[in-house]
Amino acid sequence: MEPESTNSTLSSDQLGKITDRLSLHKNHLLPTSPQTPSTEPSPSPSPPMSRDPITCHVLNTLTGTPAANLPVTLTLLSTPAATQPISFTATTNADGRVASWTPTMTTTTTESTSTPSVPTILANLPDPSTKTNWSLRFEVGPWFEAQGVESFWPEVDVKFTVRGRGKEGEEGWRHYHVPVLLGPWNYSTYRGS
Repeated sequence: MEPESTNSTLSSDQLGKITDRLSLHKNHLLPTSPQTPSTEPSPSPSPPMSRDPITCHVLNTLTGTPAANLPVTLTLLSTPAATQPISFTATTNADGRVASWTPTMTTTTTESTSTPSVPTILANLPDPSTKTNWSLRFEVGPWFEAQGVESFWPEVDVKFTVRGRGKEGEEGWRHYHVPVLLGPWNYSTYRGS
């Protein structure tokens, strides 16, 4: 009996499925707005960013799905001791992502004022090499509880340092993206892109 020869050609159906999967992965990896490569720098000022300079993405490792509708708080920890920390809130979208933050109101004894946006805070730093410390707090206890899952973590805090003024493509700035792989008994995080 002769051994069967392996057929290295893919059917058009198999090729179509592979192309579809690659396209899905490409859409997850690339920014949502298409960018055309240019050989010359643009003399005009940078357009407004479609995302804040600090974003996050949460995946639920228990189900293998995005962690949608998870409340998240971003806090600037590098504030003068006499002032309250500056915080922003968001809820992850259906894809488990936060692309922009809503400033919280700060209240003083005399008046209530609005917090500047994340891009504004970073843009007003005195030097491009200035470092600021930030915290992301994910409210995982109530989120898992709402799904009938007991969580070891009431909340998950991820603290990190941001270097620079947050001007996309300027002064060596690189976007700060914080992905979190989250389970009811474990989590891990890293700096994404």
